[in-house]
Amino acid sequence: MAGNFWSILAGVPLTIALTFLAFAVGAIFGFPIWMMRMAKTRPVRLTATGFILAFRSIPPIVWLFLIFFGVGSGDISLSPFISAVIGMGLITAANMAEIYRGAYAGLDIGQTEAATALGIRTYHRFRDVIVPQMLRTALPSAVTFAIGLLKDTSIASLIGVQEVAFQVNALAQRTFTGFDIYVIAALIYVAISLPFAVIARWADLTLRLRVAR
Repeated sequence: MAGNFWSILAGVPLTIALTFLAFAVGAIFGFPIWMMRMAKTRPVRLTATGFILAFRSIPPIVWLFLIFFGVGSGDISLSPFISAVIGMGLITAANMAEIYRGAYAGLDIGQTEAATALGIRTYHRFRDVIVPQMLRTALPSAVTFAIGLLKDTSIASLIGVQEVAFQVNALAQRTFTGFDIYVIAALIYVAISLPFAVIARWADLTLRLRVAR
C-alpha cells in the first residue's frame, strides 16, 4: 500500500502545475475575451461569443486531441504537457470570460455613476472601483471552476501527461489491482483540493478589506 501511495504521489506535481498554469492562462485571457463579448462592435462581439461557445460546448478531450495530435503533430512540436496547458487554458478562458461577465452584471450601477460624478478617469474607475468588486463577486464561481479543473486534469493522461490519473492507470495495469489504488487517488485529489478553499477564503477577505476602503 505504501509503495502504491508513493508511486501515485509522483504525479501530483504535474497535476498541480497543469491546474495552476491552465487556470492562470484562462484567468488572464478570459479578461479580454469578456471585454470583446461586451463590445458594441458586432463582429468583435460575435467572435468572442463563438470562441466561448466552441470551448464550452466541445468536450475537453476533443480539444486536447486536436491540439496534441493535430497542431502538435505538424510543423509545430508540442509536448503532451504543453498541449494540455494550451487546451485546458483556452477552455478555462472561455469559462472565466462568462464568470467575469456574470460578476460585472451583478455590480451596482450606482458605483460606476458615483465614480463618474466624482470625476475619476475611466482607467482608474475601472481599476479601482469596478475590478475589485467584480473579482470579489467572481471569486466563488472561479474557485468552483478551479476545483473542477483540478479534477479534469485527469483527462490529460490520455495524451501522455504523467499526472495522478496516468500514474494510477499505469499502476493498476502493472499490479492487476484497482480498488485500493483508486481510493488512494481519490484521497490525494481531496487533499489537493482543500488548499483551494483556504486560498479562496483568504482572497475573499483580502478583497473585502480592499473594497471596504
